[in-house]
Amino acid sequence: MPSGACCARTRRRTTMSINTTVGISGMHCGHCVSSVTEELQELDGVQDVTVELNKDGISVATITSASKLDPEEISEAIAEAGYTVAGGA
Repeated sequence: MPSGACCARTRRRTTMSINTTVGISGMHCGHCVSSVTEELQELDGVQDVTVELNKDGISVATITSASKLDPEEISEAIAEAGYTVAGGA
């Protein structure tokens, strides 16, 4: 064992994640969820996307990212999937 190996300090780098929640109009099925998820995952810095489908109202996407996302880019990604942001991003 190298000298001092047992006492070596390790630096743990903590990264904060930011959650952004967005309401989405017009989603009706699992394919809608897949389309929106795919488009949002393509945004720079996105780590995870979850979408709660509400067939009779506003669905909710939660986007986890390493840094703050541009609301306009979020809206464009959702529009690319064929849906609209409800109430702004």
